[in-house]
Amino acid sequence: MTASDNTSWRNRTIFMTGGSRGIGREIALRLAREGANIVIAAKSDKPHPKLPGTIHSVAEEIIAAGGQALPLTVDARDEAQLIKAIADAVAHFGGIDVLVNNAGYLGVTPIAATSTKSYDLMHALNTRAPLITMRECLPHLEKSQGQIINLCPPINLDPGWLGAFVPYTSTKYGMTLLSLGAAQELKAKNIAVRTLWPATLIATAAIGVATGESGLAVSRKPEIMANAAYALLSQREKFAESVTWLDEDVLRALGETEFDHYANVPENADKIQRDFYIGTF
Repeated sequence: MTASDNTSWRNRTIFMTGGSRGIGREIALRLAREGANIVIAAKSDKPHPKLPGTIHSVAEEIIAAGGQALPLTVDARDEAQLIKAIADAVAHFGGIDVLVNNAGYLGVTPIAATSTKSYDLMHALNTRAPLITMRECLPHLEKSQGQIINLCPPINLDPGWLGAFVPYTSTKYGMTLLSLGAAQELKAKNIAVRTLWPATLIATAAIGVATGESGLAVSRKPEIMANAAYALLSQREKFAESVTWLDEDVLRALGETEFDHYANVPENADKIQRDFYIGTF
């Protein structure tokens, strides 16, 4: 499978948690342009008063882009809903070739300000749900010799990070550890497992809530993550050397060295903020 082969994704099915907006939506549309089947499993069945996009609006965009879509109303905290969604996806499209664990919850609070309810939400979406989806998709990925992409950061043990937002960080690192372990466990089944994370802030609703307009002004568009995810999936052998990847490193491996055009605010292309997990806090 090569990135230039536009027919290679036809009749291939991607199961994605989340995806009604932000990075997940961009990844879905990138693969849809190659003719893929996209299952959008998210809880955004109805419009949110403050956030754009629903599973239905993205499904329409996927079809317009050239793909096939199956929007499923799923709360990723609910194991039964996840299991049913995966079964529905297989019944509809005949199998699963790629799992993308995109759903998550960003909570930037220290221990003292993190309620048990908030931590349970972070853990349920950032760690528990990926375990469930990987487990339940496994028989189908084994048949297709498929791939898994989990959106989680490389592990950075910088004390600043561990002392700042450790409740959230622990749940995302849990996802990363699951990915590293799964890559070894599933290697014999010829299932590729990679993680992908942005090297900079990305202009998503979550970043907007966490940082406001000031953060969005120094962010890149989600398109950079979509292009990186597509490259990882389409050139599997080229990126087999590592499990954890940053979007910039993926694109650099393909010869792309100029990233200014991804700036969310073009005049701030030279002011883009590095992601919190990259480098020191």
